[in-house]
Amino acid sequence: MFTFVPLLLLPLVFGYDWGGYVYEEDLLYDHFPGDFKWGCATAAYQIEGAWDEDGKGVSIWDNFVRIPGNIIDGTTGDVACDSYHKYKEDVQLMANMGLKSYRFSIAWTRILPNGIGERNQAGIDYYKNLIAELKANNIEPAVTLYHWDLPQALEDMGGWLNDSVADWFEEYARVCFEEFGDEVKLWITLNEPHETTIQGYGTGTMAPGKHGLGTLVYIASTNLIRAHAYAYRAYHADFANQNGQVGITLNVGWAEPMDPTNETHIEAAETNIQFNLGWFAHAIYKNGKYPDVMRQKIDEKSYLQGLPESRLPQFTEEDSLIIEGAHDFLGINFYSSNLVYPEISDIEDISYYADQDLAAPQSEDWYGSGSSWLKVTPFGIRRILNWAAKEYGDVDIYITENGFSDRQGNIDDLQRIYYYKHYLNQMLKAIVLDGVSVKGYYAWSLMDNMEWAMGYTEKFGMHAVNMSSPDRERTPKESSKWYGRLIAENGYVESVSPCF
Repeated sequence: MFTFVPLLLLPLVFGYDWGGYVYEEDLLYDHFPGDFKWGCATAAYQIEGAWDEDGKGVSIWDNFVRIPGNIIDGTTGDVACDSYHKYKEDVQLMANMGLKSYRFSIAWTRILPNGIGERNQAGIDYYKNLIAELKANNIEPAVTLYHWDLPQALEDMGGWLNDSVADWFEEYARVCFEEFGDEVKLWITLNEPHETTIQGYGTGTMAPGKHGLGTLVYIASTNLIRAHAYAYRAYHADFANQNGQVGITLNVGWAEPMDPTNETHIEAAETNIQFNLGWFAHAIYKNGKYPDVMRQKIDEKSYLQGLPESRLPQFTEEDSLIIEGAHDFLGINFYSSNLVYPEISDIEDISYYADQDLAAPQSEDWYGSGSSWLKVTPFGIRRILNWAAKEYGDVDIYITENGFSDRQGNIDDLQRIYYYKHYLNQMLKAIVLDGVSVKGYYAWSLMDNMEWAMGYTEKFGMHAVNMSSPDRERTPKESSKWYGRLIAENGYVESVSPCF
């Protein structure tokens, strides 16, 4: 039996000051805080290669890429950028740019080949060597525990649909804290659990390729949130003397009301953000529960669809207490924005998207990129930072991914420079003018890499990689030089160069 709780008008509940956007604003010439962490980000499967070397186990991505049709260009991450063998060269690229920090992920199957149980010392040694090389170059490691490459052995037992996965993840996290925690002080439990659920267990477009867009996604999300909280509590219970911080990285696009003067458009935009960022953040940063708008909409639709219970699970009282407040910071991956307006869905459509009752197109007037979903919207990053600060209160925020794709891989990548120049300036405005506590920024990505289901067709890197050569030579792009100058200045200075 369902209990429906009427919602107040969402703008009154959440308190964000909505208004029309300006597409390209004048730059603010100012500086970032002196201790600001400037970095780049990568992920293990996308760059490491060495997929079956030195005792590494098989991940869901190792298998997913071998199914014909799953990867647009038929490629794999078997070798990728070969960073497993070229990590010292990669650290030198970072040092040349003046990076203060490097965000990378650990491949779960390099540490625990079967997901739980026996450790693989060769894999542990690889990451210890990488961390030591970073520290030798005064670059702080920021480590992501899970960036989508679940051990296949655990997927065979249900993966993120099995309630036991939270315990499996805690075991893995404890191994990482024990092995690397003396040197690592910034931990990210999960990268973009939204995509793990939607594409991994909803549309099937990413590993493990399951289809349950209105059902499995909510089971997976519940276990992902539990897993994050279990790892967080384990760190602060048994590894607090390492004096590190633990957070989670969530992706979100800014939802701009199609008509910012229309109350229903504003409500739809709020709903969209809650179904994206709030889906995972609300329980952790608010009250141990899913957002009210998700609970109301999915409960009601489940009832009208004749289901015996809601498609959105409830956290147990015990788990809710563990989840609430399980954070030291919030990581946000931000790339683009949408224009949102209400649109009632067919009640027979059982899906995450239909549950929201809205449409979210992008403007044809916005500049594009090499990815169909990535339109250039600098205004969005400042808006989402302000929204998060108002919604979640006094929380430190890191932009843990932000970047631009192209298809050609140009070395003279002026479009990417334009993107970074305006996005980062909007972030600066959020810090200086709005008082948002942004502590660091990680550009995506250090180098072109295996872009998941898009293979090597989309290039996000500040360095080109010659994928046709066994040596995988790296070449700096102009954007890497621009970013290095920004880091050296720690802000924006008036310059005659239009690229700066």
